[in-house]
Amino acid sequence: MAVKAVHASSEMPKLDLIQENPTVSIVTSPRQGLENGSFKKGKFSVIGHRGTGMNLLTSAADGRFKAIKENSIRSFNQAATLFVDFIEFDVQVTKDGHPIVFHDNFIIAEENGSIYEHRVTELDLEEFLSYGPQKDSMRFEKPLQRKSKDGRIGRWSVEEDDCLCTLEEVFLHVHPRLGFNIELKFDDHLVYSDDQLTCCLRRILNVVFEHSNNRNIFFSSFQPDAALLMRKLQSVHPVYFLTNGGNQVFSDTRRNSLDEALKHCLASDLQGIVSEVRGLFRNPALIPRIKESNLAILTYGQLNNVSEAVYMQHLMGVDGVIVDFVKEITDAVSDFVGETRTDTTERPEFSQSDLKFLLKLIPKLIQQ
Repeated sequence: MAVKAVHASSEMPKLDLIQENPTVSIVTSPRQGLENGSFKKGKFSVIGHRGTGMNLLTSAADGRFKAIKENSIRSFNQAATLFVDFIEFDVQVTKDGHPIVFHDNFIIAEENGSIYEHRVTELDLEEFLSYGPQKDSMRFEKPLQRKSKDGRIGRWSVEEDDCLCTLEEVFLHVHPRLGFNIELKFDDHLVYSDDQLTCCLRRILNVVFEHSNNRNIFFSSFQPDAALLMRKLQSVHPVYFLTNGGNQVFSDTRRNSLDEALKHCLASDLQGIVSEVRGLFRNPALIPRIKESNLAILTYGQLNNVSEAVYMQHLMGVDGVIVDFVKEITDAVSDFVGETRTDTTERPEFSQSDLKFLLKLIPKLIQQ
């Protein structure tokens, strides 16, 4: 079923309030920055999802999903100790123009005994940071709640909590060796004008260019126009298009398949695709086309927490995986890739019949 679309709020920061950063340049060459921003040839990368993994708060969820607050500086620095190459995190822009790190479109909190929902982008920075644990012990904490996929709302409770944070704080306080996959987060249910998107992207770029130093960075987004505009606004850091590979149907056809994602990347001069892993497993024949197009290919999704599924992708030529069980998958990748591998190591060749046979094993592997 197609997603219902409504227009984004007119109260977003105005473009004339944003000074264009002089270091932000227009792209002048195809796929410039692919080598600088991310994946060395032959290197299989592990990327920590929202740090050491996203939070799932249902009673049936694996305890590892409740260990450390997602999208927090604590989670990011813990991921750095586990030898991931990058962390992935979500960036939105507050009403008063500050890039912050938060996944959900709405903050849900208990206030005066009642549950309230506030759209993140309609809060100013001070309001946003007032939720959850506070750096100042004298400030009152507004306990965060979260809505599960079935609509139930419960306390956002994890073993190691942390404060909400800004993009600037992440640059300043996260280990400098760790690369950043910055997801440009926009609401699937809203329609944005190019001016509104550009406004937000410039705010993000101002922070990135002020604090990036030599850190490896690439951008990604499910929002096709945001990815296109980010590519036009700067040529320093690669831009990847996020797709769920056909697992959902959207009104924007660019989002409806891995094949459409490839077309959008080529048309928009993007440098890579991040696909939900099942979409890639259903379409393994697209990997050679993606590679021949000089695009990187990454995946995300819960199958990436299964080491056998990750190994399969390594054999298929995938460049990296975004995972929640960071320690387990980095250990597994270290075992099957090995630290001594060089860029010239040959990758085994598989026919389509070989791949189909291997892919049939995935459901059995998950059940074990």
